[in-house]
Amino acid sequence: MPVITNKEQIDEILSRSVAEVLPSKEALAQRLASGKRIRLYVGADATGPELHLGHSTNFLLLEKLRQLGHEVIILFGDFTARIGDPTDKGAARQRLTKEEVEENIAGWKEQVAPILSLTDPENPAVIKQNSEWLAPLGFGDVVDIASHFTVQHMLERDMFEKRIKGGKPVYLHEFLYPLMQGYDSVAMDVDGEVGGTDQTFNMLAGRTLQKAYNEKEKFVISTTLLAHPESGKKLMSKSEGGYIALNDIPHDMFGKVMALPDQVMTQMFIDCTLVPMEEVNDIRAQLESGDVNPRDIKMRLAREIVRMYHGEEQADQAEASFVGAFQQGGVPIEIPTIVVEPETPLADALLEHGLVESKSAFRRLVESGAVKNTDTGEKIEDPAVTVSEGAVLKIGKKIFVRLELQ
Repeated sequence: MPVITNKEQIDEILSRSVAEVLPSKEALAQRLASGKRIRLYVGADATGPELHLGHSTNFLLLEKLRQLGHEVIILFGDFTARIGDPTDKGAARQRLTKEEVEENIAGWKEQVAPILSLTDPENPAVIKQNSEWLAPLGFGDVVDIASHFTVQHMLERDMFEKRIKGGKPVYLHEFLYPLMQGYDSVAMDVDGEVGGTDQTFNMLAGRTLQKAYNEKEKFVISTTLLAHPESGKKLMSKSEGGYIALNDIPHDMFGKVMALPDQVMTQMFIDCTLVPMEEVNDIRAQLESGDVNPRDIKMRLAREIVRMYHGEEQADQAEASFVGAFQQGGVPIEIPTIVVEPETPLADALLEHGLVESKSAFRRLVESGAVKNTDTGEKIEDPAVTVSEGAVLKIGKKIFVRLELQ
């Protein structure tokens, strides 16, 4: 497959969802325009069975680079997931077993396939797992890798500094995480890595090791994170309970997008869709001028995201179901179902499935009368209520869920 060097395409790719490039955007643009095929990758640790829209930003960028003719790799961190990335964590992340990691990886290929071609006959994206080269490393190899870093360098990570000031422990194995992720770049001998801004420290570790082992400069391409512009809180976070999974059923995906704050719509169009930037800029202008109802723009966003992952027909059905539920006062035709054991606290069940952000958020919803049993018409009044029977709940204004007892 020939490498495309069109300057307009390259400039558009590097201006959308790209927060920073090291050593510079100009240097990367020159490399992409040179006609030389380069190898780039994005990594995701298998800490859960689902990928979410926060991951999609990186996959969409990688697909655009693949379409230019470059070699792209999706690296599933099956080994590093067993260490646990401490990024943005106030405490050590729980380590996973090999079996848990393998179970989490099972459906990832299907989740990525709609937005990153794995079957292109000329230049498919390649999937790798880092246990292939990390598991065989001996103690001497780890010592050699570690010799390229200092303790002071590791302590530059904000979360370590915060934990130390707060009297919380920092475990030695957490220092090993960026070293292992950095070694991924060496093992695959890449020219560049794509990742969120929260991964910049780890990606720079790979730049250090790639220079040391392979005498090669590595581009670090940091993408924007989906966050509320006012609170700074991540919109997609498995650990914090709130996210839109790439394998959510169409109606659930549509409803979760509609539940997002109005302030994040423009960024969602930029980072999570392929809507041309000219149209996105028009949408931004309409929202800022007040010439359009934000709900209508959000409906378009929800429909576009469902279409990307489930197709046109499913997007039509999800939109019709949503309109029927919220503009005509009914219950959606398709709603997510969660199976729970009897006497499970309702707050725990909803938090586990990402339907509320936290137990305190659930308590606030209950106290404001925003959790309702649609079967009986009664509002849930006790935040500590347990699940004793099946029911369809309405949570807030836009989320429905069916409870089934195990």
